[in-house]
Formats: sequence, C-alpha cells, structure tokens
Amino acid sequence: MIKIAVDAMGGDFAPEEIVLGAVEGAREYGCEIYLVGDEARIREALQKSPGWDKLPVHIVHASEVIDMHDQPGAAVRRKKDASVVVTARLVKEKKCEVAIAAGHTGAAVAAALLGLGRIAGIERAGIATVFPNLRGKTVLLDAGANVDSKPKHLVQAAIMGSIYAEFVLGVETPRVGLLNIGEEPTKGNEQALATFPLLSELKTINFIGNVEGRDIMAGTVDVVVCDGFVGNIVLKTSEGLAKALMQLVKENIMQGGYMAKLGGLLIMPAMRKLKKKLDYAEYGGAPLLGVDGGFMICHGSSKAKAIQSAVRAAKEFSEQKVVEHIRENLIMEGLTNDTKDSAQ
Repeated sequence: MIKIAVDAMGGDFAPEEIVLGAVEGAREYGCEIYLVGDEARIREALQKSPGWDKLPVHIVHASEVIDMHDQPGAAVRRKKDASVVVTARLVKEKKCEVAIAAGHTGAAVAAALLGLGRIAGIERAGIATVFPNLRGKTVLLDAGANVDSKPKHLVQAAIMGSIYAEFVLGVETPRVGLLNIGEEPTKGNEQALATFPLLSELKTINFIGNVEGRDIMAGTVDVVVCDGFVGNIVLKTSEGLAKALMQLVKENIMQGGYMAKLGGLLIMPAMRKLKKKLDYAEYGGAPLLGVDGGFMICHGSSKAKAIQSAVRAAKEFSEQKVVEHIRENLIMEGLTNDTKDSAQ
C-alpha cells in the first residue's frame, strides 16, 4: 500500500478541504494517508468525513505553519516543525513514498529541496504541469519553480518531463519540444539558441524541435520545456482564459432570447464535460521533478476534489517509479554518476 504524506495546513481551504480530499483519496485509491499539521484541527475536520476511522488514515502533529507572507527558504530553515517541512521529512525518512502540499508554492519547493535533496545530475528541480489538449495531455516543465534557467537546466527538464509523460501519462515515445517564438532553430533568445543543439544531442528523448504556445493545446507535442518564468505565465494565462471562456458562454446564453436558452439546455451535458476537462481539480497535483523523492504541489485554492486527484497522481508517481527512471536516463546520457547530489 502506497503511503502518502499530506500537508493538511497548506492552502486557502485548509485544513477542512485538504483533510476531506485526502480521506476520499484513501477510500478511492487504497492509499495510506498521513495528515500533517495541528492535530486538534485535523481531528475536527475528520469528523466531517464519516468512516474515516475505518481507513488507513493517521495524524502526524506539527506545531507550526508557513504562511503566504513568509520568505520560503528562511521560513523552512527557521520553522523546523512547520507542517510542510514535516511532510517532506516523512518522505526523506522513508516513512512515506510521496508528499502532497498545497498553498505556498515557494515553501513547498524549498521544503522539498532542503528536505529531500536533488537526484544526482539534476541542478534545478521543476514543476511539471499537465495541460489538456485536443488529443490528450501535454506536460509543461517548468511551471514556476525556477524563473531563471540555463540551457543545461532545460536539458534536464526535457529528460524528466519525457519520463513523466511516458510512465505516468502513458505516452509512447513522447514528443518533446522547446517553447519558442518560432519553429526554426535560428529563432529565439540566447537561452533558446543555446538549448536547441543540446536537446538535439540527447539519446533518450524524442526531441522534435522548437514549438510555439499554440502547440500546447493543439496536441502536436507531449512535453514542452521552458523556464519557470515563462511557464508560470503560460499556466496562469491558460487558467484565466479557460475560466473566462466558460463565463462568456454562460453570459451570452443567459442574455440571449428563448432559442439561445433552449440551445443552452441542449448543450449543457457537453459543457459539463468540457468544464471537467479544463478543471485543474481533475488533474490533482503537479509533481516537483528532480528532487530525490515524490513531491506533489497543489494549487493554493485546492478543494477536496483536487486533493483527492492529487492522491491518485501521487500513487501513480510512486507505482511508476518516476525517480528511478529519471536517475537511469541521466546515467544513460552521461549527465551524472551514481553519486547522490546535495540540495546545498
């Protein structure tokens, strides 16, 4: 049974929604859950989930919380008993296979890096976000962990993203593209121009060249590589666009006449399916790839459904041995030796 540590205190709706989602994840996916945080508040939240005591759900008390106003690195070092720090520690000590944290992304990244260290050969961990596209799903890496990346960091990201797409999303020979302003190898800034030939030399990935922003949703590429500054803008813009489009469709139907409203009723089932496909809660957490252990980062506004989905994603991450596959591919590319790297 996969053991998953969940920071119950992180996120806008903690601990109630985090606890409810984690319990449902344990029930639905057969995982053992360790809820980390204020024991009294967690127990209070558990009372809203009948039958939780019949499930493999445990409480690990943590007396501190890192809030959104704390400086991530300093807070992680100072607050040794913060819930997100203790959550990462459970994975480090092999008491759990994967950690899940919502809320302060910077604190989650810092806790994972300082607590777990990096896989040998990886200099920068990256957040891998899954986007729905017209044909399936696209992995974008990095979605915000590093705002300044060197070409070698993008090379490492390409290898990690390809592994995740293949083993977790089930994509055979994932197509990997470098996000750019044009498809030609001569396009882009200095970072892109230096990265392109390095990606072309890799033996373990299927690099198809430069791709543009529209390719993410078109489904012409399975893994898109960029630095975290660009990736986070792409992510937030896409979230905002999806929400705005759904709202505009609803408003135009309501403002229309009788026929428009009748048509709205007829397309309602299709709209529900579309909304579900675009809803981040259906995809759960985004893995922080590159740390030496499983660590899923969830949206700060995650509710129970998103956390439940994150439990599913965490289970798949562990079962598919993503960290081990990344390590093997780095060795095959000659980018590392078999010596563990440090987070320092």
